[in-house]
Amino acid sequence: MRTHATADPSRHRVLIVEDDETIGRHLETGLRGNGYAPTWSRTGSAALTEAARTPYDVLLLDLGLPDMDGLDVARAVRARHPDLLIVILTARTDDIDVVAGLDAGADDYLVKPFTLTVLLARLRAHLRRRVVASPPQEPVRLADLVLDVVARRCTLLDVDIDLRPKEFDLLAVLARHAGEAVSRETLMAEVWDENWFGSTKTLDVTMAGLRRRLAQAADASVRPTVLPRISTLRGHGYRLEL
Repeated sequence: MRTHATADPSRHRVLIVEDDETIGRHLETGLRGNGYAPTWSRTGSAALTEAARTPYDVLLLDLGLPDMDGLDVARAVRARHPDLLIVILTARTDDIDVVAGLDAGADDYLVKPFTLTVLLARLRAHLRRRVVASPPQEPVRLADLVLDVVARRCTLLDVDIDLRPKEFDLLAVLARHAGEAVSRETLMAEVWDENWFGSTKTLDVTMAGLRRRLAQAADASVRPTVLPRISTLRGHGYRLEL
């Protein structure tokens, strides 16, 4: 059954990494029928080879692969392709597994069993946010931190900080509202999607990663630095304070 997805196959290449024949075939058929260009790999090593030679927009990644853990695949692919959309498809339901997946570089996760309709909705949401054009913006200085939204660069005293895509987007939203209280709902809407229906645990993991990378950059600096502080507002959200 065709849904209302409007993806152009020439723009949205999807690498499916799934060893289960039934699930893999279902994903491949369903994605192709909805305008995507899927390629199906059954092992982690085959997926790494494929990702190295072909530019993909989306990686749909099972964690329980026959030759290696899917988390290792996520880390390797994320290191080489920082802007690739990675969605984990997992039967692991414990919070620790979900957090590990997101911390390995995934942008989203779906717990099996899931429906094709929900997967397509998630893909539309993520891809829509990546192609929406925004007006040119001047780099923003936040104490010793400089955020260049157009170039997608974050620097501390002219040294690049390697932020993951969602960490950068989260910092950009907070920077745009510097000094203001920003609700969790607003952050989920602006960084993920206005119709987000997943767990806000994704926000917590991304925020923890952002804080950790900023702190590590400050610790590694050869000069004293001043960073903006991200304060947690219990029951509401966060505030970026200079």
